[in-house]
Amino acid sequence: MKKAGFALYAVLTVFLMVWGYYQAIYVAPTDAMQGEIFRIIFYHVPSAAVAFVFFGVSLTGSICFLTWRHSKSAWAQAADAWALSGAEVGVVFCTVVLLTGPIWGRRAWGIWWTWDARLTTTLTLWLIYVSYLLLRRFAAGPQVQTLAAVLGIFGGLDVPIVYMSNRWWRTQHPAPVFGGAPGSGMDKSMLPAFGWNMLAWFAWGILILGLRYRLERQHQTIEEAEAQEALRV
Repeated sequence: MKKAGFALYAVLTVFLMVWGYYQAIYVAPTDAMQGEIFRIIFYHVPSAAVAFVFFGVSLTGSICFLTWRHSKSAWAQAADAWALSGAEVGVVFCTVVLLTGPIWGRRAWGIWWTWDARLTTTLTLWLIYVSYLLLRRFAAGPQVQTLAAVLGIFGGLDVPIVYMSNRWWRTQHPAPVFGGAPGSGMDKSMLPAFGWNMLAWFAWGILILGLRYRLERQHQTIEEAEAQEALRV
């Protein structure tokens, strides 16, 4: 049943990705000001949203690990697996954001990059979580999980700063499309394509997150078995 459910979800995700692509490229009208380049919004913004949510998963997992590491070891290990999985998948989507943003900016602003608040805080967020992954990959010792959890919490605190940056400071980055100043928003004819792509990219992200979490739990099981075997020897 689990395999059948996973296969069904995977097929549904692929369908949503294809449907979202069709909506973004062929159904959504061309923006009067930016032309065809504006269609990056259907990938840039959903990728940012997914990255923020999964960094939130990593933040929650890190907090839970620090809370349970001495009292509930099994729960702490599961929380650590969620923290690592959320960080990895979040970095993937944040990388998409940092790649699609300059492509859009080059056409809209005439430059690939500018050190404004939104771009700089996003790059900082990416660097923090890349550092988190490097720590998990190359450091060794019993305190690695604890140090990574602290770094994961520190990174999570940057997420609201990134989100609010173009509200708190004057930036080159466009003003918020949703929840911004009066008159902001997206034309109604573009909303269906945007909504379908948000759904598709979240479905895709959850699929990858679930697979990564399962792999990490298997890795933890193997490491625990090896540790027990070493004690017997």
